[in-house]
Amino acid sequence: MPHTASRYLAEGPRVGIRHFTYDDGPEFTARARESKDLHHPWLFPPDSAGAYTAYAGRLIEDPTKAGFLVCEKGAERGGGQGDGALAGFININNIVEGGFLCGALGYGAFAHAAGRGLMKEGLELVIGYAFGPMRLHRLEINVQPGNAASIALARSCGFRLEGYSPQMLFIDGAWRDHERWALTAEMRTSG
Repeated sequence: MPHTASRYLAEGPRVGIRHFTYDDGPEFTARARESKDLHHPWLFPPDSAGAYTAYAGRLIEDPTKAGFLVCEKGAERGGGQGDGALAGFININNIVEGGFLCGALGYGAFAHAAGRGLMKEGLELVIGYAFGPMRLHRLEINVQPGNAASIALARSCGFRLEGYSPQMLFIDGAWRDHERWALTAEMRTSG
């Protein structure tokens, strides 16, 4: 089923979230190129048309993944801010149904939006969508211990530190250690 860019799945005061579309490629890749210094060495979002098409295709077509774009609301589009301008992205990967009902989150802000609270608002919306319409029970975030901004975002949204996994993911040419953070639907409603 194709995703439409005309409606938000959920929205807050400053951002809305919506699914990826293939038409988002030019803006997404331009933002990724502008944000290389912010993202390195933690993540490497697609910064070319071909890489974006493959990446978005997996998020659009694979039922074990769900991709969300965090879009600014308000001002005119362009110049880094504005109505519909991409502030970042949040993906739920490795979605498992049945008795587990879990997914693993990955996310990144674009440089013009970093430090403005837009990703916290976007992540809160994705969490609500995951525990609501998607009917998941648990969300996990695996983050490299040195990525202070990502850890702060997870903590601010109520995720708890559950453990440490040495050499967990292959990133930037090496196996990297990760902290494991998690949030359940019950944690969200209790506090």
